[in-house]
Amino acid sequence: MKIEIWSDYVCPFCYIGKKQLEKAIQDTGFTGQVELVYKSYQLDPNTPTDSNKYMYEALAGKYGMSIEKAKEMTQGVAARAKEVGLNYNLDDSMVENTLKAHRLVKWAEQQGDASPLVEALLHSYFIEAKRIGQDEVLLTIVEQLGFNREEAAKVLASDVFAEEVEADIQEGLQLGVRGVPFFVLNQKYGISGAQPQEVFEDTLRQVAEEEGLQPGLKMQGSATTSYCTDDHCEF
Repeated sequence: MKIEIWSDYVCPFCYIGKKQLEKAIQDTGFTGQVELVYKSYQLDPNTPTDSNKYMYEALAGKYGMSIEKAKEMTQGVAARAKEVGLNYNLDDSMVENTLKAHRLVKWAEQQGDASPLVEALLHSYFIEAKRIGQDEVLLTIVEQLGFNREEAAKVLASDVFAEEVEADIQEGLQLGVRGVPFFVLNQKYGISGAQPQEVFEDTLRQVAEEEGLQPGLKMQGSATTSYCTDDHCEF
């Protein structure tokens, strides 16, 4: 089963939707049977790379409201995030241009699995309020994940993977993606937004049935116990 995910790293619902999808995959028993493909999308590609505006300040300016009103507007998002185990630090979050982050994810895909970088970018921005539009922050993140810092620096200093990012955006537009997160399962079913988890679970089961996939066993008991029988060992 293939799931393509259009998202942006400064989209609060994208992180929420990611967690809901991951839990739905786990709860339906299809862990290990799903290929996740991360697609690029930018909520505001015109954001200056040297922006020093706090998120609340930017929201207030965009919608013509006070900063206090902007904070009130995001309270529901923060509460929704807590429901999936995320404690957002929106007070310290700043406006960021995410093109470099998206290009780095494309680079990470060529190194193997980009999933840890996707998670780290979202966690760094929403939980730790880090400046994920800045080179030094991005390089620290990739280095901590075990990627080659020098190679990542070369990527950031160039325009490499910019065409791939734009191709994702255009592909999404052709599919009707006008906001994120947006999930496409097997190029057949679309889920727009961070829908309730049962929506993800129902769609996963439908696709699995069409593909003839069976959920894996849900093991009960302690995972720390190990023993061997005549033909296998369990840990």
